[in-house]
Amino acid sequence: MTDSAVRSSQIIEGVDGTPIHAWIYPAVGRTAADGPVPAIVMAHGIGGIKAAGLAPFAEAFSAAGYTCVVFDYRHWGQSGGEPREMLSMAAQQADYRAVLQHARTMDSVDPDRIVLWGTSFAGMHVVELAATETYLVGAIAQCPLVDGLAGILNVPPARGVRLMRQALLDRLGAGRGHEARYLPLIVDEGELGVIATKDALLGQDRLAPTDGTDWPNRITARSLLDVTFSRPARRASQVRCPLLMVVAEEDTMAPTGPAVKVAAKAPRGELYRSQGGHYDLYAGGPAHDDVLAVELAFLARVTS
Repeated sequence: MTDSAVRSSQIIEGVDGTPIHAWIYPAVGRTAADGPVPAIVMAHGIGGIKAAGLAPFAEAFSAAGYTCVVFDYRHWGQSGGEPREMLSMAAQQADYRAVLQHARTMDSVDPDRIVLWGTSFAGMHVVELAATETYLVGAIAQCPLVDGLAGILNVPPARGVRLMRQALLDRLGAGRGHEARYLPLIVDEGELGVIATKDALLGQDRLAPTDGTDWPNRITARSLLDVTFSRPARRASQVRCPLLMVVAEEDTMAPTGPAVKVAAKAPRGELYRSQGGHYDLYAGGPAHDDVLAVELAFLARVTS
């Protein structure tokens, strides 16, 4: 089965009218006579778009009887918003909330069985929203970043200073009406960019869209300032729904310590340590099948 065989496209209106582009994967083998089904709302990490590796997860969940709504944040992918390739924590969480509420209104969906799913940087949003959206029956964060400060401190100091200088210049320039200043998103080790881990280029290859979708390898420099001061890991104790944290044993991009602590502090937290690194959870990686099995088992428990 291929994602194009089952999915459809839809525009969802964001809270301020910004168009949010989503793919809808219906629950396979389900008819109206079977009644409403659980839904999973899914989004990517820093600089990620839905065409970059999310389809294999959505296909598997759809085949297991879940409706999946996979979307691009504003400023990214096929969604609206200017400037392009800008990350705003508040805006991305607002987009998540808008899509979650849209999923609850879909005719085929049970509004009381909504699951939140996010990968990589979206772990920041998953923890924050799981602590505030009381209707969620479950949440999954895989290879998650959950503490922006820990993420920045994970960067070698000299490179971190250079990145922050660019971020501040971009923020100051934006206040004066200047065009956005961009940084490369994924680069080789030793180069100046946001993601420069030893497996960064492997991740770029593994997540490269195969449907011709354009995925610019850049991000507005000011975005890094928003990331640094966001620390949703501190809200772990406020998460009331079951929360599955899938943490890669050898993750060099998202610090694992804060994610493990979130799983321990969340009242209904669960931890799964997957083999390999940050990008080994995606299709083509050695941990993909095992991670899918763990996530499907979790979904079955929380939506039954």
